[in-house]
Amino acid sequence: MTASSEPAEETEPPEATEPAEPHPAGDDWFSLVIGVVESIPAGRVMTYGGVAAAIGSRSSRGVGKVMAHAGSELPWWRVIRASGHPPENHAQRALEMYRVEGTPLAWSRAGTWRVDLTRATWSG
Repeated sequence: MTASSEPAEETEPPEATEPAEPHPAGDDWFSLVIGVVESIPAGRVMTYGGVAAAIGSRSSRGVGKVMAHAGSELPWWRVIRASGHPPENHAQRALEMYRVEGTPLAWSRAGTWRVDLTRATWSG
């Protein structure tokens, strides 16, 4: 290897291994995430990772960042954790929306619930 190619190799791995934000937080990334979220039909959901995969990414955290900034203007309850649980601290409001939209839910004997991912997941 030449000395001129070594700095390029040194700068590439941090970008590739940065899990929190592998994509620039620019308008394109936000627009892509927002477009997927807006396409989720009523009564269906996608996980944060599912939204990321739909735009060719593995950055579920990046999706979470977009939702934290723009989520109140979006159908935020349709983007859930991989466990089937709604966004943290929003369970009651999300449950209201799931009931209105007829989103399939799974209830435990203890009375806890989560979204039934088998029946509710939207793949776009």
